[in-house]
Amino acid sequence: MSFEESLLLIVRTLFSYVVIIVTFRLMGKREIGELSLLDMVVFIMIAEVAVISIEDLEQFFAYGVIPMTVLLLIQRLTAWLSLKSPKFRAWFDGKPSIIITQGKIDEYEMKKNRLNFDDLLQQLRENGTESINDVDYAILEASGKLSIIEKDQDHSIGNHIDGLVLPLVVDGRIQDQALEQLGKDSTWLIQQIKQRGYPEPKYLSFCSIDANNQWYIDIKNERGWDKTK
Repeated sequence: MSFEESLLLIVRTLFSYVVIIVTFRLMGKREIGELSLLDMVVFIMIAEVAVISIEDLEQFFAYGVIPMTVLLLIQRLTAWLSLKSPKFRAWFDGKPSIIITQGKIDEYEMKKNRLNFDDLLQQLRENGTESINDVDYAILEASGKLSIIEKDQDHSIGNHIDGLVLPLVVDGRIQDQALEQLGKDSTWLIQQIKQRGYPEPKYLSFCSIDANNQWYIDIKNERGWDKTK
C-alpha cells in the first residue's frame, strides 16, 4: 500500500468516525441494554456501511453518508411513531412481561419469551436475590432485563400490587389492565384524578400509583391544561 493510499485510508476512517458519532448523538441517549430492535439493526447497518466506505478506496467516501442519513431518518421516524402511538410502540419495541406474580411463576410467559429456568435463576442471582421465595414480582422488560421486586410485608394496597408501581395513564390513554389488577374501573380513576385537581386522563402524559398509595401525575401540556381548568 502506497503512502497516498495509507493517508486516504486514515482520512476515510476519521471521517467515518465523526459521521458515526454525530449520527449516534442525533439518535438520542440510550444505554446499550435499553436499545430497541430497530436501534440494534441501525447500529449494525451503520457499522457495515462505515466498513465499506473505509475499505473501498476507489469509491468517493462521502457516499457512505447517504445510507447513514437514511438510517438515521428511519430511526427518528420510528422513535416519533413510538411516542405518538402506544400500539406501534408495543408492537415494535415489545411490552414488559410479568414472569413472577406475588411469588408465583408464570410458565406461559416464560415460554412466550423463550426464558428458561436457568436464565431466570441467573438473573435472580445477578440481582442479589437468593431465592425465588424472596421474589414478589419479576418483570421481563422490553430490553430483556429482568426487574425484580422482592417481598416486603410493609408494602401493600389492598393486596393488589404488593410493591409494584402501576401506570394508570400513559400518553393520555387509560391502562385498563392496570385498573383490572387494582380491581377498579375508569370511572374511579377519573374521579381520583379530578379530586387531585387535574383534568381528564387525555390531558395527562403519565399517571401511576405505587405500593404506598402515592400518586404521580404529569400533565401532557401545561398550557393546554390551564385552558381546561
